[in-house]
Amino acid sequence: MKYRLTLAAASIVLMSACSENADSVQSRGPDPKLPEPQQRILPSMKIAQPAEWGDQKPTVPEGYSISAIATDLRIPRQTLILPNGDILVAEGRGGNAAKLKPKDVIAGYIKAQGNTKVKGGNRLTLLRDADGDGTYEIQTVFADNLNAPYGLAFANNKIYVANQDELVSFDYKDGETKASAPPVKVVALPSEINHHWTKAMTVSKDGRFLYVGIGSNSNITERGMEAEVDRAMVWQIDANTGSYKPYGTGLRNPTAMAIQPQTGQLWTVVNERDELGPDLVPDYLTSVREGGFYGWPYSYWGQNVDPRVKPENPEKVAAAIKPDYSLGSHVAALGLSFSLPAMGEKFADGAFVGEHGSWNRDQPVGYKVIFVPFSNGKPSGEPIDFATGFRGEDGKTRGRPVGVTVDPRGALLIADDLSNTIWRVTRTR
Repeated sequence: MKYRLTLAAASIVLMSACSENADSVQSRGPDPKLPEPQQRILPSMKIAQPAEWGDQKPTVPEGYSISAIATDLRIPRQTLILPNGDILVAEGRGGNAAKLKPKDVIAGYIKAQGNTKVKGGNRLTLLRDADGDGTYEIQTVFADNLNAPYGLAFANNKIYVANQDELVSFDYKDGETKASAPPVKVVALPSEINHHWTKAMTVSKDGRFLYVGIGSNSNITERGMEAEVDRAMVWQIDANTGSYKPYGTGLRNPTAMAIQPQTGQLWTVVNERDELGPDLVPDYLTSVREGGFYGWPYSYWGQNVDPRVKPENPEKVAAAIKPDYSLGSHVAALGLSFSLPAMGEKFADGAFVGEHGSWNRDQPVGYKVIFVPFSNGKPSGEPIDFATGFRGEDGKTRGRPVGVTVDPRGALLIADDLSNTIWRVTRTR
């Protein structure tokens, strides 16, 4: 079935849906207060109205500065620091899921208004600051003709790239600015439908295993469980053989992953389900236990049953692990990187999280980079706003954070896929 939607019609639908409480509060941290579910025909939706940065830029804490080191990119998603300090940027746009119902058409229209109109690059761009002065004077295409590259990792003298349909590798020699040979396939990744197309990735400290996050093909299985085979989970992939197994499951859409430096523990940020109200369900940051189940689709935030999922599965609900840390509902966390002492005392131990920002609540949330303090390998306090101003007080959106990457030399990279910019935050004292 085809649906026709005019802007006026969409406005009427949205006005009818926008009745959420303006005083609703996002609950963040290890023990969030969860409201009762609110089921509606349509969620509230708010267009992120794009605007140019002009002479403005994101706001960072006192003692730090931010600058754009690359502009005019083609939808930058994630970044990788190579051993010599060069930066690789994955650029692209993926997904091919058909719309199931009028809500999908309306939501697609709304989300599209807040995205860049630039065509995805389907490539890796290399940035180099040859003299170390903070200006990346070399910008060149390292590899192209990829299929919506997203996750990046370096190990075993190889660059690993998670496209939307397969994991590939490039042999790497220090200092090269262009791949010397075509990519080599490591393993195919689930790509049928690809409702959630991004394939996040990180690598174990010893380089033996790659971890790839594979999102669900639906909100709550409306395409049927057969469409969810090998999805809503993290795969553990042997870097040498390509053999894989489920590592953690019940993770609706794990969009970024990182290894905690001190413990070697795998962590991920997850985008949770929609259509239960503006303050459900919290997106979250969590450690991933081998063999652990995290609830999707049967329950959320531990054993909170989702009444929409039929048939129910009490056994799976009973096994569901409660995540470590709520980031708030609908913030759309897409970036994760653990910090190092070089980032300064206040931000020495913890995780930076890039929040792309909401579209499905009337009071927007996200649109920033936060820092979650850690102690003894676990989150230990309230989140701290680190880079803000992507969505201004005028209601205009000038940027949307995706990947965040800590440079060991003492900088944070932020991929902004609305203004097609890579921002670099450094200490000034």
